[in-house]
Amino acid sequence: MKSIPTASLLFILIAFWLLLSGMYTPFLVSAGVLSAVAIILLCRRMALVDDESHPVQMAWGAVFSYWPWLVKEIVKSAWDVAIRIISPGLPISPTLVEFAPTQKTATGLVTHANSITLTPGTISVEVESGRFLVHALTVEGAAGLANSEMDRRCTKLEGSKTC
Repeated sequence: MKSIPTASLLFILIAFWLLLSGMYTPFLVSAGVLSAVAIILLCRRMALVDDESHPVQMAWGAVFSYWPWLVKEIVKSAWDVAIRIISPGLPISPTLVEFAPTQKTATGLVTHANSITLTPGTISVEVESGRFLVHALTVEGAAGLANSEMDRRCTKLEGSKTC
């Protein structure tokens, strides 16, 4: 359904215009609204607005649940990587792990893969529907990827839509 992403994008564009403008005369507000509508019409004509390019269904869950949790995980992982780097023995054991994510949509898979890459010590090497190949700095980090909390949270975040 394109109307919900279109309406939310229109709202965001108008709010952004008003925020940056700082002047609320009738002419400037109407110019901002008309500019936002023109952008929306152009984007619709170019087929740029869809559930993947503007995933409205994920917005509130991401803002209030997923992003704070992901920031916490990034900080924890950064601390772990920093301790390993400054340790005299450099206790790392680079490894590749392959596992099956539980997400069903392209948006869910991309969110999960990007979250893995954002977390220090891991990077998504290959992402295919039904299969991830991830490089991890340690065996422990690699072992924690399959059936992980991140996988469960990304699946919950994507909702119930399927490819």
